[in-house]
Amino acid sequence: MKNTVMHQHERPEPANSTAPAIKIDHLNLVFTAKDGAVHALSDINLAIGRKNFVSLIGPSGCGKTTLLRVIADLQRPTSGQVLVNNMSPQAAREAHAYGYVFQAPALLPWRTINQNISLPLEVMGFAKAERQKRIAENLALVELQDFGKKYPFQLSGGMQQRASIARALAFAPDLLLMDEPFGALDEIVRDNLNLQLLRLWAKTNKTVVFVTHSIPEAVFLSTHIVVMSPRPGRVHDIIVSDLPPDRDLDIRESAEFAEIANRVRRGLREGHSYGA
Repeated sequence: MKNTVMHQHERPEPANSTAPAIKIDHLNLVFTAKDGAVHALSDINLAIGRKNFVSLIGPSGCGKTTLLRVIADLQRPTSGQVLVNNMSPQAAREAHAYGYVFQAPALLPWRTINQNISLPLEVMGFAKAERQKRIAENLALVELQDFGKKYPFQLSGGMQQRASIARALAFAPDLLLMDEPFGALDEIVRDNLNLQLLRLWAKTNKTVVFVTHSIPEAVFLSTHIVVMSPRPGRVHDIIVSDLPPDRDLDIRESAEFAEIANRVRRGLREGHSYGA
């Protein structure tokens, strides 16, 4: 059965953007190894609506990051079709349709934060004045406007990751792909960054695909949660979150939050049974 992520909120869409931001049909990916084939993804069918925040959650090794890399054209599938903005992943990458945030900030230590954010703009040929404008705008978005002249080592881990998000947004992509960006941070910093990311998503209206191992993080951030089974990774369930868009951290104590979290937890257990 095909799983489809529909729009949660009714928002006016431009005439040319009625198609899903990401559409995946019968995707399979098999890695060839010396000791035999590894079936990483199995018959993935998924449609992600524009302006949604979609989390991929599942056990380690289930293919969450692999699926994100396929969307980003960093990994090629064995079979099936992927469309990003109604283009192939390669065409979407060449059109700069998405920004990618890795697990580690991956900032160049010899460049200031301003210079790190400028790097993709330089590669893409933006004029100096436009680069400076975009750097200032995106530093303000992630609340680092006073740290542009600092070097990465002078910032905390959470601040470095915010700078990497600003770099991913600098060229105004339609989509933001995030591979467990807060996984290495302590709980207090992670909570704060979750809140900031939610506010950032509300301001920018980006389509976000977010990989996480954390049930509370997935429930707090997402409009939709895609629960994946153990390898070979399959879409076991898609859970719609109808929490209010202006939520704060206190909502995690609510019955509504607990109900969604419990459904995710049940889906993860059932997925394990399915993969056994």
